[in-house]
Amino acid sequence: MSTSLISKHDLLTHWLGHRNLTRRVIEKFPEDQLFTFHVENMRTFADLIKELLSLAVPGLEGIVHQETKPYDHDLPYNTKEALLQAWDEATPQIEKLFLQIPEERFPEDYNLFGQYNFPIIYNILYFIDNEVHHRGQGFVYLRMLGIEPPFFWDREKN
Repeated sequence: MSTSLISKHDLLTHWLGHRNLTRRVIEKFPEDQLFTFHVENMRTFADLIKELLSLAVPGLEGIVHQETKPYDHDLPYNTKEALLQAWDEATPQIEKLFLQIPEERFPEDYNLFGQYNFPIIYNILYFIDNEVHHRGQGFVYLRMLGIEPPFFWDREKN
């Protein structure tokens, strides 16, 4: 396996751009709707964000330190401010941890949370794909609430 189509630096920049956009989606939600609005059997956007927070930093820590710890999604955030603060604190941690992974390790198998045994690069792509997926759900929720979401392609930090 090779990562020659995109450099490690460009992959990180791509991911951080997604995080910038996801943060703006969190900001758009009225606080009460962030924690209560959902469709049928789907989770609230706050719960989706808690999932993202419980994956990226702990997952990267496991990869960097070559430890396998179980997934823990029971995060205590119950205000928009707390979610945004956690998001903002996680972003530099993601950058720092990501940069500690030598590119030579990307093809190496890693059993993420003891459940998902794939090459490290696939685990990293999962973190990004999962965020995009859940942000798309947030876009739908915002539209259902009559709120225009940010442009999906605008990933610059505002």
